Order: sequence, then C-alpha cells, then structure tokens
Amino acid sequence: MQVTVTKRDLAQNTANLRKEGIIPAVVYGRSQEATPISVNRKEFEKVFRDAGESTVITLVGLEADKEALIQEVSVHAVSGAPLHVDFYAIQKGQTVTVSVPLEFEGVAPAVKDLGALLVKVMHEIEMEVLPSELPQEIIVDVSSLKAIDDKIFVSDLKLPPSAVITADPEEVVAMAAAPEEEKEDTGPVDLSAIGSSVERGKKEEEAAPEE
Repeated sequence: MQVTVTKRDLAQNTANLRKEGIIPAVVYGRSQEATPISVNRKEFEKVFRDAGESTVITLVGLEADKEALIQEVSVHAVSGAPLHVDFYAIQKGQTVTVSVPLEFEGVAPAVKDLGALLVKVMHEIEMEVLPSELPQEIIVDVSSLKAIDDKIFVSDLKLPPSAVITADPEEVVAMAAAPEEEKEDTGPVDLSAIGSSVERGKKEEEAAPEE
C-alpha cells in the first residue's frame, strides 16, 4: 500500500493547498529529519480507510521510497476532513510501538444459551512489533466463553512472533458476565390511600375563601 507525496515549501499557504485538494503533512523518524511534505487528499483518504494507523505504507515521491506509519491525523472539527498528517518513517529492522484494534468474532455459548452479557473490557492492545509483522487487527474468538464468568485474557490472544505487549498477560480482554437481576416487585399500590389524599385535597380547595 503506497501514497504519493511531494516535498513542501514552508512558505506555501496551507489554506490554499487545502482548497486545491492537497493536505500539508510531515514525515519524521528515528533517523529521518522532519521533512514537510504534501499529499493528495483523495488518495490519502482512500489509503487511510484501508490502512488506518496500524499498517505500514510506502511513501513514494521523495529521494527514496520510505516505509512509514500514519502517526497522527488532524481533522476539521465539523466536517471531519483531514487538515494535517504526521508520517513516522521506519528504519529497516526497527520495531514500532502501536495500538492495534481488537476485532471480536464468533458466538459465545454463555451468551446464546445462558443469557450472559458479553462484556468487552479491552478494544485495542499496545504492542512493540516488527513492521513486517504488524497486524491491522487482532481477532478475539468469543466462542471460548461457554459458562458464566468465563474470561478471555491477554495471554489468550494470538499475537505476531515478534510482538511484545505492555499489558499484563492476566488482564481481562472480554468476559461472560451474569445477567442483571430484575428488580423485585415492591407489592401492590394502596389505591385507597391515594383516593383519600385526593378527596382531602378537594375539600381543602372548596373550603378556601375566594379572592
């Protein structure tokens, strides 16, 4: 997956660039000096939809092609249109630290058959991993949740061989929680008491002097 970029003159007016469908950006890295660049908005939006922030892409158009991650995207508060992009250039053999989203799949028997509630405790996991092994998502199969209170732990996740995670292996990713108990019936309402109160209110109103 690649995107074409060009070097950008800092004297260029960024507002004018955006009107022309160009996004101002910058690429930097551990051994990459921060370089202002620009990228076609439509091309970038397509790549960003497919790649997100956890896929290595190739920047084409500089002195040499560069592998990079989409590090940060600043967007318009109202329209959501990208205003600026930070690319993080990756050295060959260098690991990267990213948060990879968790994708829950399957049907939990505890939910289907026992009425348990599927509680997703984590939605992403941070890992240090080689770019060549960087996954777009980590699949979490919830079909292993067969009984109420069953849990899936970080240690149960299938991770790339080079991945080093910062989370505790015993941290819970998802669980089958017991269903909430229905509120107990507090008993019948005393309608006679309500009727007496209403009748008393009427008498007080009739007895009040007219203004």
